[in-house]
Amino acid sequence: MALDKHIIERWHDAEILLMGGSAGSFQTILRIVKGFPVLANKTVIIIMHRKPNFFSEIEKLFGGQLRTSFREISDKDRIKKNTVYIAPPNYHTFIEKGGYFSLDVSDSVWYSKPSIDVTFENAADVYTNRCVGILFSGANQDGAAGLLKLRNNGSLTIAQHPDDAEIAVMPQAAINIEAAEYILRTNEILELLQK
Repeated sequence: MALDKHIIERWHDAEILLMGGSAGSFQTILRIVKGFPVLANKTVIIIMHRKPNFFSEIEKLFGGQLRTSFREISDKDRIKKNTVYIAPPNYHTFIEKGGYFSLDVSDSVWYSKPSIDVTFENAADVYTNRCVGILFSGANQDGAAGLLKLRNNGSLTIAQHPDDAEIAVMPQAAINIEAAEYILRTNEILELLQK
């Protein structure tokens, strides 16, 4: 599929890129983040279902391969442009209107903490139409409702094509409720984000 002018303009206008995924999404998200050009004043937030000790492995894989700063979110961190953040395990990640993160220890959502829905829904409230939300492979429905809220608030929403996902449940759940404005394969997502 050739990317239309409208989707490219929406990507250029966004301030925040949200990427959510679970089982089967890690290698895809890693590939996409490694392929980023300089982020041109965007903030990237990755919400991935993961084990508590997983960050050290992620740091090794990402280390030195990005053209931007990469860090795990801490409570009260200021949100900076040209930075890739990853949500920590065992907390829900919120975005506060003052431009910083807050971490929350409330119950799991879809058996997950961090929950993709929690962060996507919160970002939709704070940034309204200035986000791009992308939902990747996963084995449950976390992220679908959050993606729908982003879309309803005017943000650009994308689901990984189910045929392209290692586990199609998560992106398919978003497609089923019409949360995804676009359904793209990994190569198309990479192409868009490199524009």
